[in-house]
Amino acid sequence: MIRCEDFFEILKNFDFTFFTGIPDSTFKDWMKYLADNDGKGLKNVVACNECEAIAIASGYHLATNKIGIVYMQNSGFGKTINPITSLCDPEVYSIPVLLMIGWRGEPDKIDAPQHKKMGEIMLPLLDTLQIPYTILKPDLVLIKNEIKKVIEYLKKENGPYALIFRRNFFQFYEMKKKSLNNYSLTTKEVIELIMNNLTNDEIIVSTTGYISRKLFEYRESRKKEHNKSFYNIGSMGCASSIGLSIALQKPDKRVIVFDGDGATIMQMGAFTTIGKYSPTNFVHIILDNEVHESTGSQPTNSPNVKFTNIALASNYKLGILIESKEKLLESLEDIKNREGPIMILIKTKVSPDSDLKRPDKLPKEYKKEFMKYLTDSR
Repeated sequence: MIRCEDFFEILKNFDFTFFTGIPDSTFKDWMKYLADNDGKGLKNVVACNECEAIAIASGYHLATNKIGIVYMQNSGFGKTINPITSLCDPEVYSIPVLLMIGWRGEPDKIDAPQHKKMGEIMLPLLDTLQIPYTILKPDLVLIKNEIKKVIEYLKKENGPYALIFRRNFFQFYEMKKKSLNNYSLTTKEVIELIMNNLTNDEIIVSTTGYISRKLFEYRESRKKEHNKSFYNIGSMGCASSIGLSIALQKPDKRVIVFDGDGATIMQMGAFTTIGKYSPTNFVHIILDNEVHESTGSQPTNSPNVKFTNIALASNYKLGILIESKEKLLESLEDIKNREGPIMILIKTKVSPDSDLKRPDKLPKEYKKEFMKYLTDSR
């Protein structure tokens, strides 16, 4: 493993000082280093999704004639295919960009099931897109030599190049600018309070990361069946759209979406679709701790976003901001006879829990149980 400081020194020597992207747990320590040192010899722009990050790096090149670095998990790499092929490609605008891609789901390595497919096809996909790549090894001499070759390629070919990172590449980095807030509620507490105040007849859709895992843990600890929950463990940002479609098909069932601030920002255009079709049985709950907690608590842009205002402007019928247990309980009672779409934004504190259990069956097994419940409850 190598130190983040040493890796950055190599990049800086080749004039790589501009970074943008979406955090990945594969290099969470590197993400913490970038957050700590933004404005201190480097610039780190927190993007809403990987597509935007490619565009931001492209704009940086257009304005400065320098090359930006876009970091992402390989699951997010799939999202970048459009801007890479229609913006950066040498046959279109020919914009050089260096990709840092975390290799989740690497073949023959244990990982969560949602990473399996992309882990298998990532390298063939890069080949298909004609993007050269290097699987970087944690050796400073080798890294320096590889970056030298990379910069020569980028300046000659003016197109994308990818650096692939396996787990345990970076040494532990202690973040100095810790993203702490003064909110009193934890994600776990909020989920417990909400679930304890439901009728147990609601359909629940939960977003990727800790939120689904904490909801799963809640049901496990109380020996409740999982067939009324859809744990959207992958496809970050898509939980609200999945919930919308279920709500439209099941108008007599209340559908509740547990979302996160990072996931919501990633696909915030979904607000407009939800507002247009306005299912009265739809409740959109955003648990906002202002960080990407499951990848190392790197900051999101949520402190600058007025989610409830945007929801109301998108034709949600009610938007509620909650910062206390008392207000949450009061609001849960208040919405029981209200028509949706309803948004409840709950500010929570950062409370990492690395010991959270993952679902112990395959996603498709939970999907089968979930669909059977939906079919039987017609």
